[in-house]
Amino acid sequence: MEKEIIRLVEEKGPLTGAEILEVIDSDLLILWRCCKLSRRLTIRTIGRQYLRLDRRIEGFARLSPSILREFLTYSVIGLTGDHDALIQRANEINSHIEQITRVKSELAYTILSAVVGRFGNSDLINRQACIIIAGDIVYNMAHDVPRPERSTGKLVKGSDMDIVVVVDDLFPERLSERLDEIIYQEKQNILITPHLREEIDYIVKDMNRVREQIKFETFKHMVACKILQEGTLLYGSEDLFSAIKEMLRREGITERLNDLENRARRFRRDAEAHLLKDSPEKIRSEYQHLFYPTEESEEFE
Repeated sequence: MEKEIIRLVEEKGPLTGAEILEVIDSDLLILWRCCKLSRRLTIRTIGRQYLRLDRRIEGFARLSPSILREFLTYSVIGLTGDHDALIQRANEINSHIEQITRVKSELAYTILSAVVGRFGNSDLINRQACIIIAGDIVYNMAHDVPRPERSTGKLVKGSDMDIVVVVDDLFPERLSERLDEIIYQEKQNILITPHLREEIDYIVKDMNRVREQIKFETFKHMVACKILQEGTLLYGSEDLFSAIKEMLRREGITERLNDLENRARRFRRDAEAHLLKDSPEKIRSEYQHLFYPTEESEEFE
């Protein structure tokens, strides 16, 4: 297999893991191991790694992208010593990722602006609610690799848009429910619109729920806090958004999440060591969760 990959990149130049897989139909783990262990091949990784929470992992902390997703989408494989070609190809992939991120971010803003327009009381949103975007987009790491949406199984265009709407204690409950209904309708519309086929994961919640989640007592609490911590303001009240960030800092959640990310980085190093040295049969029976991605969907269920 190594000779096949070397011949391929000699012919076509540096390629992503997914591009190699299109030509060399092989077991993903074996393909990744071959590229990682080869002295004649070099892997250049694009972007950054960040915290992901996973029930399957002891301590819950792992890094995103997963080892597999990083290899397929965010890595360029080329000949060792072909430094300039590797950098050029990596820059091309990085520009593509940045463009996808920008398009998805702008679409999210357009959709939520339309939601506020349909809601009909933008002043109330601007005073007493904040719309937060999180996930791949805030890390400038959105991708467009087709994947099935959870509820329908229909293919969507890569990274979803994670949206958290927080309303303050004075926000009327009936209006909160109405806001939820409007977002849900928009979610369905963009899911079935052929030229869009994008997925929004969202939740509307009040500050009482935020205060409960900041207790950090359950896995669901941890996921919710992690999403609030990484999120950026898309629309609404800057004061409320800042108050939420301050709560996370004051209650020690920011520090605890930073500790989890450091633990995740150690876990990634250990996981890669296992995957490179253990037999493929043992990995498939015991360690598949180390290689394949997971989704933080619990906050949006």
